[in-house]
Amino acid sequence: MSNKIFVLTLSMMLYALCDPVEAHNRRIGFLSAGSPSSLSGRLAAFREGLREHGYIEGQNIAVEYRYAEGKRERLKELAAELVRLKVDLIVTGGPIATHPASQATNTIPIVMAYETDPVGSGLVTSLARPGGNITGLTSLGHELSGKRLELLKDVVPKIFQVAVFWDPTNPASPSSLKELQTAAQFLGLNVQRMAIRHADDIKGAFQEAAHRRVGAVMTLSSSVIFNQRRRVVDLSLKSRLPTIHSQIEFANAGAVMVYGPSDADMYAAPQPMSIKF
Repeated sequence: MSNKIFVLTLSMMLYALCDPVEAHNRRIGFLSAGSPSSLSGRLAAFREGLREHGYIEGQNIAVEYRYAEGKRERLKELAAELVRLKVDLIVTGGPIATHPASQATNTIPIVMAYETDPVGSGLVTSLARPGGNITGLTSLGHELSGKRLELLKDVVPKIFQVAVFWDPTNPASPSSLKELQTAAQFLGLNVQRMAIRHADDIKGAFQEAAHRRVGAVMTLSSSVIFNQRRRVVDLSLKSRLPTIHSQIEFANAGAVMVYGPSDADMYAAPQPMSIKF
């Protein structure tokens, strides 16, 4: 899998700006669908990654943070605002934020801190040659969906039905569901899809899962589910439903099972390169 992962990172883009000692007039735009509190660990890693390469926020580089606070309809407006500010590059904090950024500019470099399926969602042409003004990292989350289902089956071998909480507005969801369905057929499992568009949908999804008598729950990548992770974990425990997630923050919130890469490490972008745009 490693040969598929983008080798272009945030630090590469920073080198494209200029040397740290000359960067005092440079600005990075940071666009996220979440909130500062929900991204605290990732933001800490992002800033540490900057420091490791000589960029000190407030000293030789500035960061313009824009958070949609769970209101996705604001992302288009916030992306346009960063373009008007003429930032030197835009870092997108998750899949939902990357599309509005790409629609707002085709000239300002865009760095995806992580993206589930950038090719399938139409953001880049290929992993080897992204093309355009977008680069960054992918978690290959859709390819790991089948593995998560396999792990769930190993832990709860008698399950037959699995509820999958997914976000219809996430462009990466179709490829994740396709991968998941292939794995489900191989494992002899029946997948019950339950759409989560808003925070208010979560409680109803657990109630529906209990009504259908599913044996376990899997969550797919979703800013809504991520921002409500403590609620998701609490409801899974109350419902006594084994649940698996893709991000370590769910484990920090009390979840038992997580399988996926470290998003914080991806935000830190630890591999400096000298390729320039």
